Amino acid sequence: MPLQDLTPQLRTRLNRMERAVGWFVFLATALLLFGFGYYIYHTAERKGWFKIKAPFHIYVQTSAGLNVGDPVYMMGFAVGTITSVEPQPPRSTNNVRVEFEVQEPYFRHLWTDGSVAKINGADFLGKRQLEVTRATSGYALVVTQPVTAFTNLDELAQNVARAPGQWQLSQEVFDENSNLLFHAYDTLTASNLQVIASLKPDSIYAYNNTVNRDRIVASWDTRYHHYRIFRPGHDSAWLRAVETPPVSDQLQAMILQVQGALPGILSLTNKLAAVLDNAASATSNLNTTLVAAQPAVTNFAAISGQLREPGGLTAWALGTNGNDQLQTALTNVNSLLVNTDTNLNDLAISVGATLENLAGITSNLNVQVQANSNMLGGISKAVIDADDLVQGLKRHWLLRSAFKTNAPAKK
Repeated sequence: MPLQDLTPQLRTRLNRMERAVGWFVFLATALLLFGFGYYIYHTAERKGWFKIKAPFHIYVQTSAGLNVGDPVYMMGFAVGTITSVEPQPPRSTNNVRVEFEVQEPYFRHLWTDGSVAKINGADFLGKRQLEVTRATSGYALVVTQPVTAFTNLDELAQNVARAPGQWQLSQEVFDENSNLLFHAYDTLTASNLQVIASLKPDSIYAYNNTVNRDRIVASWDTRYHHYRIFRPGHDSAWLRAVETPPVSDQLQAMILQVQGALPGILSLTNKLAAVLDNAASATSNLNTTLVAAQPAVTNFAAISGQLREPGGLTAWALGTNGNDQLQTALTNVNSLLVNTDTNLNDLAISVGATLENLAGITSNLNVQVQANSNMLGGISKAVIDADDLVQGLKRHWLLRSAFKTNAPAKK
């Protein structure tokens, strides 16, 4: 039915319904757009689209196990992704160039003293992962403060005078003898600018520590000892790589080593078999020896049983009558000792009587000598006269042959 045929009331209601439907479609579209925008924003925030990303590159021997889009790890956290894996041109000293990005704030943990890129095995199927290590000393590998190369030192001196304490070195300064005078990050002053000017350098790299960018603007160049200014979208920072062989290569090397060791293992097993055979033979011989030794053990047990009985040792050593014979011998010895004691007593009594008689004789002789003092002189004179008599008899011709004398020795 045409719209003009409707009554005014119906047309009014229809217009209201059309406006309600239009508002509903508008609100639904707005909600859909808002949800889609929130999803995109949340995804971008989760993937770090709004964060500063520091580009790095390393050189490895092989690209096995490394793919574009693989995560980059630091301390167990996923801090970036691999963006490129490309082989190097002919005659290049490097094999494969791997480029990756590290998100903020993790790239601020990468310093010159200790930060490296490790290529480790991730599984047993040849997959590898890239891990960067944090450091706490040296110079930051990448910075967001704009670095300026001043060829005119007067301009740098003016900037330092206008903003004291804000300008710092972005390089190391050496004297003519290659002695390090100033480090990177040293604050520039009028005094050290005079020392630097006396060296007449071609340029001085410096930065204002109050200015930051939302991207990486420079990286440390170890060869030239200063920060190298980035070209946006082209340059990346170099990081030393520490590469371990893939798991497949390690397994292959292990298999080769096992194959080389197999002859020795087989020889060892043969020797072990021979040792086991010898052990079995020795066990069999030992069993035979034990069977042969069983009677000796039985006899030893019987002997030990006899020895445990009272007087068993004497009976075993001297026989069954040995105990009686030993008792008789001990009785005889006891009697002998008793008789010996009695005889010794009698002998002591006899010796005592003899000594008493001798003492009486000596006592009487002493009394006689004391009573007659001339007795010793008479006895001495009698002995002398007797000696003279004997000498005279020896010289008498009749009795000379009775006394044999030793002829004088011939001279």
